[in-house]
Amino acid sequence: MLNRIIKYSLLFAFVGLIMAGCKKLDSINHDPTKSTTTEPPYQLTAAEKTVMDVLYSTLQNGYIGMHYAQFWSGNTRVADSQYSLDEGNNGTLWSTLYAAVNNLNLIVALNANKTNVAAQNQNAIAGILKVWIMQILTDTYVNVPYTQAVNVGEYITPAFDDAKTIYNQLADSLSANINALDPAQPTFGDADIIFKGDVVKWQTLGHSLMLRLAIRMADADNAKAKSLIESHYQAAMTSNADNAEFAYLGVDPNRYPMDETNRRITDFFVSTTLVDYMRATNDPRLSIYARPVEGLTTDTIYGMPYGMSTTNPNRPSAASYPGTRIYAANMKGILMTYSEVAFTLAEAAARGYAVGSDAATYYEAGVRASMAYWGITDGVDEYLATVPYTGGEWKNVIGTQKWLSLYPQGFQAWFERIRLNFAKPDGSALFIAPVSGSLDQHVTLVPYRLTYPLSEANANNTNYTAAGSAIGGDTKGTKNWWITY
Repeated sequence: MLNRIIKYSLLFAFVGLIMAGCKKLDSINHDPTKSTTTEPPYQLTAAEKTVMDVLYSTLQNGYIGMHYAQFWSGNTRVADSQYSLDEGNNGTLWSTLYAAVNNLNLIVALNANKTNVAAQNQNAIAGILKVWIMQILTDTYVNVPYTQAVNVGEYITPAFDDAKTIYNQLADSLSANINALDPAQPTFGDADIIFKGDVVKWQTLGHSLMLRLAIRMADADNAKAKSLIESHYQAAMTSNADNAEFAYLGVDPNRYPMDETNRRITDFFVSTTLVDYMRATNDPRLSIYARPVEGLTTDTIYGMPYGMSTTNPNRPSAASYPGTRIYAANMKGILMTYSEVAFTLAEAAARGYAVGSDAATYYEAGVRASMAYWGITDGVDEYLATVPYTGGEWKNVIGTQKWLSLYPQGFQAWFERIRLNFAKPDGSALFIAPVSGSLDQHVTLVPYRLTYPLSEANANNTNYTAAGSAIGGDTKGTKNWWITY
């Protein structure tokens, strides 16, 4: 059953992907090759899978997300670690996320045209997923098409909405869709790869995504962040049993994108930033996040200095590849886990929000949840004694552990890195600038956003130009509205 759903969903996802950007967002209503009998369940599976595939692809997650989070550094191809953005990878990220939005919009359109007892829950789940995707888009690019982009039949070249306005609308949409969910009514069933149509779990995820939205705006709009978190935290995730993940089966056409079934992935090394900090704190996750260097007589993990060119005379002759579990064919695509929720609530408590417990308690829960996620049971108490909540300024203490817990969610880890601007708990620098220098004149330490894809400059130039001007320049050095430092 699942493979049949995947098969047909991939067909519809392909139809969406060939739209090649926002200029063709209306084509889903006019494509003569698209089946006129497609059903909402196929659209849901297509949206879930295409987004997970691009978020965990070596091209997008590997060369962009994991680099900008400074988890990995390039092997033979180091320019990405020096912030030279591959426009093909960038354009695919943009077009794939918008294609998935179209899949979700089509669910609502299909349900409006016929009687479907599951329509209310199906539309609400589609709405929650749209919030998830649109937050990724606006966090990545700042101002993006939203209001007009979700009306695909009317606008060929959509305008770009203000990022802060998008955030406010996403919060409103998320609240409405959470409230619309009804556990007593039918939904998607097995076509929903993430929760198998479990409405209660979708409600929990909705409240948890609200925490992600809210904490990201905490420095820019503290009052709204506080209100949202205090209103939603009690119904958010409380354990790893609530985790939202896409379960890849490990066989075609449903393998984890970064897997070594057909070829060995040698594109990336783990960075010294990650390895040295984890080794210094005796972090038991290190042997999962990275693998030993081959050919050594001892079981030793070494990182590659971030952004060090292949011609640098000090470049190590060997370094560690990411762990085998990270490249497993049946690795799960992570949408959100409880550890992120726990660290978000730890930060909320540290900011003085009323969230039912103190920062230290949530912080410990976040560390323990991350360890449990990777199957680690030994040495957790000893590790917590090494990295106590009282070990320094809260942004640094919570920031480092949240960052570690987000591995291998490159994009979310990058967003949190640039939002909190954290260091090690003792205040010393954790991240470094590319050793061999940045290849982007607007960025020294880390990009704050991706530049708009070239497809937008070509096909939607008027709105593209206006958007770049509105945010202060279409460069990787332009900060999002929620960054205040």
